[in-house]
Amino acid sequence: MMTEQEIPAPGFADFLVVDGDAVWVTNRGRVEEWAVSGKLAEVAMPRPCGTMAIAAGALWVAECTGKQVYRIALASGAVETTIPTGLADPRGETNVVAGAGSVWVASDPAGKVARINPASNTVVAEIAVAPGTAFLAFGFDAVWAVSSAGQVLQKIDPASNAVVGTVPLGQQPGFLAAGEGAVWVQEQGDGTVAKVDPAGLAVFGRVKVGANLKYGDIDTGGGAVWLRTTDDQTMVVIDPATLAIRARLGKPAGSGAVRYTPEGVWTSAHDNETISWWTAPAGAK
Repeated sequence: MMTEQEIPAPGFADFLVVDGDAVWVTNRGRVEEWAVSGKLAEVAMPRPCGTMAIAAGALWVAECTGKQVYRIALASGAVETTIPTGLADPRGETNVVAGAGSVWVASDPAGKVARINPASNTVVAEIAVAPGTAFLAFGFDAVWAVSSAGQVLQKIDPASNAVVGTVPLGQQPGFLAAGEGAVWVQEQGDGTVAKVDPAGLAVFGRVKVGANLKYGDIDTGGGAVWLRTTDDQTMVVIDPATLAIRARLGKPAGSGAVRYTPEGVWTSAHDNETISWWTAPAGAK
């Protein structure tokens, strides 16, 4: 069993990215850096939205008002530049991810993913994808892109900047994670998590979690899949090999995010204006 340390985070603390012992959190009109001891830094921006990425010594954040990506220096908190990429879903259900020496963001609701070169802070490629693609993850040497409307997972090859395979999905697929041997996609309308073979490009298992998964978040690490839920509990821990639910943790806390670290797990609950740090008791397996 894991224990929760709840930390007040006034406003609308939502999406998370881990930075060492700390975590960056999107909030209203700002991004914030938090540790268990409290808030460490704050950077103003109009409307940060979606998951963030860390690459090239910087925090990369989608900004929904201007449909752009902010680059923020981790060391100083200074806004180094903004990149006018466009955003596929300016409501904020989106991901910025890093991999293959680049930063990636779904940039057009008609179906485009923008590839940013951190050395030049410019968009160096635009990949054609299914309309409505907004959710991304990086892993297994590929970018994985989900169109909720199209109910499809797409594999983007960074070497060719092209979609090289697709996998049909269930109802209202959304956030996803690549790790622990598979690509894991929330099928939000079905209340399931789909396990996708990254090589064979086929669903080879599903976990029924609840009536729905609207909207929550997902991550992998430490031999588990970590699922932030909105109904029934705060978080679900899934065994990636057997697909058994190992644990259901916490009270229902509305929507929020989850991020795994080797030392513990961060969650947010924007409706409760909190972030939480979950750890296993000493000696626990």
